[in-house]
Amino acid sequence: MLPQAPLQPLNLPWLAASGVSVAILRLDLIDPLISGNKWFKLSHHLAAAKETGAEGVISLGGAHSNHLHALASAGKRFGFSTVGLLRGHAVETPTVLDLQAFGMELHWLGYAGYRARHEADFWTPWRERYPQLYPIPEGGGGREGALGCAEIVQQARDQLSDIGWDDYDGWWLACGTGTTLAGLVLAEAENRSVYGAMAVPEGHGVAENVAAILGGDRDVRYELLDASRGGFAKVDAILLDFIATSESQSGVPLEPLYTGKAVLALQQAVEAGRFAQGTRLIFVHTGGLQGKRASNALCAAY
Repeated sequence: MLPQAPLQPLNLPWLAASGVSVAILRLDLIDPLISGNKWFKLSHHLAAAKETGAEGVISLGGAHSNHLHALASAGKRFGFSTVGLLRGHAVETPTVLDLQAFGMELHWLGYAGYRARHEADFWTPWRERYPQLYPIPEGGGGREGALGCAEIVQQARDQLSDIGWDDYDGWWLACGTGTTLAGLVLAEAENRSVYGAMAVPEGHGVAENVAAILGGDRDVRYELLDASRGGFAKVDAILLDFIATSESQSGVPLEPLYTGKAVLALQQAVEAGRFAQGTRLIFVHTGGLQGKRASNALCAAY
């Protein structure tokens, strides 16, 4: 049973001035460690691992990976082994320290080794080394990850009356791989639009990943927008000032890599007149707040 995320009105002055209503689905509040969209992305993968009789799981990510953080904490909590294949060379970050504390075995692949993760034979030596482990794609992606994220839609629908809504017009969320967006599109069955504010620039595989999950025969209603501000993990003074102001006005914590950029992109879209007065959108807070610990040091430079 997946934890229930609260649906709350997002109160920001620029939304009130526009006549556009936004409710925020607080996936960041469902669990202190297996936070945000990670519960949903992992649910089908972990069920598949259990069905195959695997003793644990192996997956990939970087030194600040929300995915590996959630996976390692789940392994510690529910008693299965975890192995992480990490991008780059060994560094000590708050996330890495947590992974080690949670009992995840780490292997640093370097940068060239990590880029090879899409090659056909990438998993062969790792399957031979860890035959008892179930491999999970980077970020918990793939069809299974999207099917888990499809359950997010019903969580919001079950609470519409609590905020005085009888319906809504679409979704807005940050995108890293596009898996969560694909899950929302699958669940909506072409009924409502889904807008993905990409944390990486165009050309980094998000569109291709979404298309692969959805298949080519679906008349889908989604749009990907570049919200990266020049690249993944790129921050600037405008973004940081916007986050600080938004947190003060709304009471909702944000981080600069995903949710902060997504809210800023939403403001830009609203103020550009993309949405008519009376539009109702659900913003998915995808979590990722554990990564804010490392971001704080980066942000101090601005």
